[in-house]
Amino acid sequence: MEKPESRKTIRIFALASFLNDFGSDIIYPIWPLFVTGVLGASMSVLGFVDGLGEAIVSISQALSGYISDRIRKRKIFIWLGYLCGSASRVGYALSTIWQHLIPFRILDRAGKIRSAPRDAIIADVSTNENRGRNFGLLRAMDNLGAVFGIVTTIVVLSIMGNQVIRKLFLMAAIPSLIGVLLILLFIKETKPADTKIYKGIRLKDLDGNFRLLLLLSAIFALGSFSYSFLLMYAKQAGFKIEFVPVLYLIFAVVAAVFSMPFGKLSDKIGRKTVLIISFAFWGLLCLSVILLQMQDRISIIAVFILFGLHKGALEPVQKAFAAELAPTAYRASSLGGFQMVIGLVALPSSLIAGLLWDRIGVTAPFYLSLGLTLIATVLLLFVNTNPTGRR
Repeated sequence: MEKPESRKTIRIFALASFLNDFGSDIIYPIWPLFVTGVLGASMSVLGFVDGLGEAIVSISQALSGYISDRIRKRKIFIWLGYLCGSASRVGYALSTIWQHLIPFRILDRAGKIRSAPRDAIIADVSTNENRGRNFGLLRAMDNLGAVFGIVTTIVVLSIMGNQVIRKLFLMAAIPSLIGVLLILLFIKETKPADTKIYKGIRLKDLDGNFRLLLLLSAIFALGSFSYSFLLMYAKQAGFKIEFVPVLYLIFAVVAAVFSMPFGKLSDKIGRKTVLIISFAFWGLLCLSVILLQMQDRISIIAVFILFGLHKGALEPVQKAFAAELAPTAYRASSLGGFQMVIGLVALPSSLIAGLLWDRIGVTAPFYLSLGLTLIATVLLLFVNTNPTGRR
C-alpha cells in the first residue's frame, strides 16, 4: 500500500513539473520560428542549438545524479534546476542574434540537473506495481503543463500578433519560479537509512540488461531529432505561423492524455512491450513523412498525433525501465548516466538532421531515423525484463 507521504511527494513533483512545462511550452512552439525568423539562423544552426541543448542536458543529469548519490542529497538539485530554467528564459528575451542564445541555452538545459535526483526519489518511493503509473503521472502533468503553455501562446499571438514573442519569453519565466517555491516549502528530504559513502559507479557494475537498454536507446536517440524539424516542416507545407503552435498543441494534448495510461499499461504487460509500441509509433511517423510527402494538412496533423503517442509511451516507461534495471544504491547515478548518453547522442542527431535537410532534402532525416529505429527495436527484443535483483 502506498504511504501518504509518498503520495504527497509524487503530487508535489507533479505540480512543479506542470508549472515548469507550462513556462517551457509558452516558448517551445515558437522557438524554431524565433531562431530562424527573428534571429535569422539557418536550419543547420537550429539543429546545432537544439542538439547542444540536449547534450548539456545529458552532462548536467549525469553530474547531478553522481553527486546526488555521493552526498546523499536530492532536493537542492531539483529547485536549482527549476531556477536555471526560469532565468534562461529572461536571457532568451534579451537576445538579438542567434549566438546570444548559446549561454542561455546552456543555462536552460543545465536546469535538467533536477531530473535524475527527482527520478531517483520517485523510483525509491514507488513499487513495481505503481512505478510506471507514478512516472506516467509525472509525464502527464508535464504534458498538461505544455498544453496550458501552448494555449497561452496561441491566445496571446492571435490577440497581439508576432511582435510580442519576446514578451512571451519573459512570461514563461514565472511558472518555474513558483515551482522553486513548491519544492523548497513542501518537499522534505529524509535522511537515508544507508549512510555509506558511495565513491561512484562503473559500467561493469551495471546489469547487462541495463547496458543493452542504454545502447539501443542511444541508437534510437541518434535518429530521434528535435521536434523543431516537425514544426518547420509544417510551416514549409503551408501552415501559417499562427497555426504552427496549434500543431504542437495537438502533440502535447495527445502525450498528456496517453502518458499515464501507457505507464499503467507497462505495469501490467511489461515495460519492453510498451517501448516497442513507442518505437512503432515513431516508425509510422517517419513512414508517413516519406510516403505521403506531407501533401495535405490532414497527414501533417496525423504526424503530430503519432508524435504525441510516441512520447506518451516512451518517456515514462523508458525511465521506469531504466530505474528498475539500475542498482538501487546508484539509482540517481545510473539514471543520470542513462540520460547523459541519450543527450550526448542528441547533439549529432539534430545536427545531422539539419545538414541532411539543408543539403539533400527534407525527407532525408526521416530515412535515417527509420533505419535506426528498426535496429533499436530488434535489440530491445533481447532485453531481459526480469533481471536478477529487480526490486
